Amino acid sequence: MCGIAGTYRWPDGKVVTDRLTDTLAHRGPDGAGRYNHPVGDGEVHLGHRRLAIIDLSETGAQPMVKDGLVLTYNGELYNAPELRAELTAAGARFRGTSDTEVLLEAWRHWGTDCLPRLRGMFALGVFDERTGDLVLARDQLGIKPLFLLRRGEGLVFASELKALAAATGGSLEVDHAALVASLLYYWVPDSRCAFREAEKLPPGSWLRCRPDGRVERGTYWNLKDVAAEGRERARGGEQPDLAAIVEESTRQHLLSDVPVATFLSGGLDSSYLTALAARHQPGISAYTIGFRAEDAKFEAMPDDLRYARQVAERFGVDLHEIEIAPNVLDLLPRMTYSLDEPIGDPAAINTFLICSAAREAGVKVMLSGMGADELFAGYRKHLANLIALRYQRVPGPLRRGVAKAVDRLPVATARRGYRSVRFAKRFLSFAELPEETAFRRSYTMYDQDELLALIDPDLAGTVDDVLTEHADVYEDNELDDFVNRMCLGDARMFLPGLNLAYTDRSSMAASTEVRVPYVDVEVVKAAFAVPGDRKIVGRQGKAVLKEAATSILPKEIVYRPKGLFSAPLRAWMSRDLAPLVREVVNDGLLVESGFLRRDALARMVAEDASGQRDFSKHLWHVLTLEYWYRDATTGSGQSTH
Repeated sequence: MCGIAGTYRWPDGKVVTDRLTDTLAHRGPDGAGRYNHPVGDGEVHLGHRRLAIIDLSETGAQPMVKDGLVLTYNGELYNAPELRAELTAAGARFRGTSDTEVLLEAWRHWGTDCLPRLRGMFALGVFDERTGDLVLARDQLGIKPLFLLRRGEGLVFASELKALAAATGGSLEVDHAALVASLLYYWVPDSRCAFREAEKLPPGSWLRCRPDGRVERGTYWNLKDVAAEGRERARGGEQPDLAAIVEESTRQHLLSDVPVATFLSGGLDSSYLTALAARHQPGISAYTIGFRAEDAKFEAMPDDLRYARQVAERFGVDLHEIEIAPNVLDLLPRMTYSLDEPIGDPAAINTFLICSAAREAGVKVMLSGMGADELFAGYRKHLANLIALRYQRVPGPLRRGVAKAVDRLPVATARRGYRSVRFAKRFLSFAELPEETAFRRSYTMYDQDELLALIDPDLAGTVDDVLTEHADVYEDNELDDFVNRMCLGDARMFLPGLNLAYTDRSSMAASTEVRVPYVDVEVVKAAFAVPGDRKIVGRQGKAVLKEAATSILPKEIVYRPKGLFSAPLRAWMSRDLAPLVREVVNDGLLVESGFLRRDALARMVAEDASGQRDFSKHLWHVLTLEYWYRDATTGSGQSTH
C-alpha cells in the first residue's frame, strides 16, 4: 500500500513530481522512489512512496523498472501467487516475491487485458519505454483512489487530490457543483471532483496517454453488467455458496509479510470477518472503540463493546479497546485536510483513531467489514424503502394522522436524544415518494426545496443537475428486483463516494492499509446472484449473509440489533462544537462568499437546539465543508498539518 504520483509531458515535470510525492509521504513512510524518461518533446516522471507489506526487501521497491516496462502501483494483489504460477509457466522470470513484479509481468503478457484478471485493490501507472505510452488504471470497485488533471497535452496524476492542489501551486478552482453534491450527500460522488480541472479515474477503467498527444480511455469491468449476469444466474436457479466465498476472500486478504489485525465493532460484518480470520491466523489482534459514557448515553448508542468482547473471547482474538474522547476541535481540521474532499461522515475519525492506535502497536494492515451493508441490503434505508411501498397502501386519512402526530414529537431533550422519533420523522419524509426519489431522500441530507433554500439562488440549475445525475445512475439497469436495484445504486455511488473514500484517506493518514474482503470481485458477483427477497426477509436485512455467518458465529451475535460505526454527534454538537457552529454561521467563509445563506443556517441551528429537528449531521458537514473551503481557497489550513 502506497502513494503514487507522476507527470507526463508536463512543464517542470521533475519539480512537480517531487512535490506530488512529498505530499503523499504519509501513505508510504518506508521508502521513496523516482523515475524519469524522455517522451516525444517532453518527459515522463513517476514517483512512489512505499508502505512495505509484501516483499519488504529492495526487490519490491518502486517505481519498478524491468525490461523496458516501468510500474508505480498502490494496492495489493490477493491472487498474486496464482498469477505468478501461471506467468512462470508461460516463461516469465521473477527477481523477488512482491505482487508488484507479478503485476508488471502480467502487464507484459496481457497488456490491459490483465486488468479483469486482477483480484485486489489498486491504482497504477505503467510506462512503456519502447512506445512512450503511459497507462493509468483503477481497480474494479474503486477501493483505491486515482486523481488526474490534464492541461493541453500534459497530464499529472496522484493518489490524493491535495497532492494535485499542492503541485499546481494553488491554481485549482473550486467546483461549486461538487460542493452542492457534497451538501446533498455529505460526500462527493465519484463522478465529480471538488476542483474544476481535476477528475477521478472511474472504477474499472483505464486511460492511455500517447507521445503524439492522443488520449484513449477504456472500461474493463462494469458493475451494471455484473448485476445483470447475477440476475441471470439467480433465474437459472444458481445459488452461490456465500459462506465459502466470503471465507476464501478473507483468507486471501490475509496475504502479508507483516502482521494483520481486524476492526471489530461487535456488529455482524466485522465479527464474521474476525472469526474467519482467526480460523486462518490464530491469535490475530482486533481493535474496537468505545465512547465516553455520557456521550453514548446522550446519543442512546447500543453497547457494541459487549459483543466485541464476546467474539474476541470465543475465537481467541487479542482485543484492543480504545476509548474515544477525541478533542474534536483539533481533529476536525486535521481530518478535513486528510479526507481531500468535503466528506461529512464522522466515522472517518473513528477509522483514523483506530488505525493510529494499531500503527503505534506495530500493525500496518487492518481488515474491515466495509461493503457488506451495500451489497447485502443491511442499512435501515433498504428496509425502510421496502416498508414505504406497503405504507403507501395505507388509507390517506390514516397516513395524515400519523404524520401530524410524529411531527409534534421532539427528537431530543436537554438530557438525551430519541432515536426512534428521529427514525420516524426521517421515514415520513420519503415514505410517499416515487422509488428513485424515495431512495435518494432516505439517505441524503436535504430535499430539493431545503437544498435550494440553503445555497446561493444562482446555483438552482446545479441542484437540478445533481438530482438528475442520481436518477440517471439509479435507473441505469435492467434489474426487476427493487432490493438489488438499491444495492446496485449503493455499490456504484455510496460505496466508492463515501465509505471507500474515507476509509482509504483516514487509514493512510495514519500510514496504515485497510483491506475490505467484502468488496471483492467474487463476493460482489455472488451478492448480485442473490435475489432481493433473500437479502431482506421479514424485517431482517442482510438475511443471506446472516445465514452464512451462522456457520461460525453464535446466533446472538448474528441476529443482534444493528450496531453503528458512528460517533456521538448530537453530544459533540451540543457541547464541544457549539461555539464553532456559531462562528461558521456568523462569520464563515461559505456564508461570506454567498455560497451558503446565513438565514437558512441560523434556522437549522435554532431548530436543532430546540430539539424539534435533528440537524447534528447537517451541521457537522457544514463544519467540514467550511474547513475544506478555507484550505482550498486560502491555503490557510494546510500549514497546520
